[in-house]
Amino acid sequence: MNQGISKTTERPLFDRSSSQDSLDELSMEHYWTEVEDIKKANENRQDQEIVVVKEPDEGELEEEWLKEAGLSNLVGESSGDPHESMVFLSTLTRMQAAAVQKRVETVSQTLRKKNKQYQIPDVRDIFAQQRESKEVVPDGTESQSVRTNENKYQEKDDHAPSLAVGEKEMIPSEETPVPETDINLEVSFAEQAVNQKEYYKDKPKTQSTDATLPNFRLPKDKTGTTRIGDLAPQDMKKVCYLALIELTALYDVLGIELKQQKAVKIKTRDSGLFCVPLTVLLEQDQRKIPGTRIPLIFQKLISRIEEGGLETEGLLRIPGAATRIKNLCQELEAKFYEGTFNWESVKQHDAASLLKLFIRELPQPLLSVEYLKAFQTVQNLPTRKQQLQALNLLIILLPDANRETLKALLEFLQRVIDNKEKNKMTAMNVAMVMAPNLFMGHPLGLKSNEQREFAMAAGTANIMHLLIKYQKILWTIPKFIVNQVRKQNTESHKKDKKAMKKLLKKMTYDREKYEKQEKNANDADVPRGMIRVQAPHLSKVSMAIKLTEELKASDVLAKFVSQESRVAQVLKKGDVFLYEIGGNIGERCLDDDTYMKDLYQLNPHAEWVIKSKPS
Repeated sequence: MNQGISKTTERPLFDRSSSQDSLDELSMEHYWTEVEDIKKANENRQDQEIVVVKEPDEGELEEEWLKEAGLSNLVGESSGDPHESMVFLSTLTRMQAAAVQKRVETVSQTLRKKNKQYQIPDVRDIFAQQRESKEVVPDGTESQSVRTNENKYQEKDDHAPSLAVGEKEMIPSEETPVPETDINLEVSFAEQAVNQKEYYKDKPKTQSTDATLPNFRLPKDKTGTTRIGDLAPQDMKKVCYLALIELTALYDVLGIELKQQKAVKIKTRDSGLFCVPLTVLLEQDQRKIPGTRIPLIFQKLISRIEEGGLETEGLLRIPGAATRIKNLCQELEAKFYEGTFNWESVKQHDAASLLKLFIRELPQPLLSVEYLKAFQTVQNLPTRKQQLQALNLLIILLPDANRETLKALLEFLQRVIDNKEKNKMTAMNVAMVMAPNLFMGHPLGLKSNEQREFAMAAGTANIMHLLIKYQKILWTIPKFIVNQVRKQNTESHKKDKKAMKKLLKKMTYDREKYEKQEKNANDADVPRGMIRVQAPHLSKVSMAIKLTEELKASDVLAKFVSQESRVAQVLKKGDVFLYEIGGNIGERCLDDDTYMKDLYQLNPHAEWVIKSKPS
């Protein structure tokens, strides 16, 4: 269990009566009740596993950061292609480059202190090309370092309330209507933060006391919204590198320290259900059901809760009996994979307690050892919009197994909230109950005083609320990051073409023949203003389609599905998707509202293929 990170500390129960003058104790009642329930449950669980978190030495944090950002060959010895790093660096925004440069400088100074023998590059050489190059983003628009119009959309509702002790308005209201606010995914979040700081620099500082969560929305993007899971693995890897750099740049701009942690010693079980790493669970489950992405026990517990009806009052809040939970755990461990466990005997509140226990007892937290503190620190960002932006990047950075399981959890929690009129579990109530299970038992500032502990509790409950409310936005890959990936792919292809042409010249091949083959296959048989769409698994395997201003991806799919038989139509709708493949992207699944002409102009050398999503 993740007890080893923090469960070595037994916090004194919070004396709520002593703080009634300074805090809205009723709004936090569910949180502290859950904390007490967790502590009672832990008294009956002695077989908890240990996770030891290493505090990094000087320079180690930055060195590990560069490795996680795919830039380890900028310092020290590395087998990576330096040209690839230069291509990568050439696509960074001003603030992203500054974040990288800061870490390279720290590592270089540390290596010099340690008298390393190999040559250490001068950061001025590494970043020379950033200063010399024109600042143009991949889609040809002006650099993101140029002042944007983002500031004029700043709403007072966007400011996050202070979590300082003494304020009543810590917990967001769910009743007050608020205007919808667009969330800008086209401009780097760090660049937006710089512009906002400049905008408010000469304005009087005011502390917002309105804790209502804004109704953020994603503006329609004609080239299509990209969600996690839509990109090929090679491009998703680049997205993760960029997300880490962007998150760090955002925290740097806002003057907040971003510290990653590393689990260096983990004592875990290699089989079973509870206290077992997600990756081990999924390996077990995939032997039973290939393609499983969310642990089967996790799915079954949610299913059992839902079978009892989501209208049950106090669902998730009312705990099951501790002795019964302990016995159920033992029985599940013995019988779950044999298929002999009697699920009819599990009461609904017991299933909910088992679900929360499963989350708490993961050897590494669901939000990951590396980024748990970063999730906690989100509460310190000054505006709701910046908190949302940081959470968006952190979701991208989670390991696949953690992200998929978290998504299933948040979707389930939203279904519980949808029945709040009957079960009395509002979004904030659910957040209060679930926050201790995701955050408690991990480094929450262990030597904190009572006041800080309460502020941290309110902060993590707010983060939980944000995760639930904005989950659809949080699983979106920002367009500016997708554009940076397109730029990297374009530059890499240029390098590959140069190498191929040089090779062909040496081998005395007909250069004109090569250049003819190099043209997109679609150009040979498709008239101008049309695209050829391939559908190898449908009865109509290929079709030339005219590009119009209004043509969407859903229209293209409809043209193919309409060619199928009635039975096939039912099977194919929602099972197949239109993909953009090649050109300046590896592979991208298109959302239905993608305007094909706009996307074609962004990636004219792509191929268009209808197929199902990989499992």
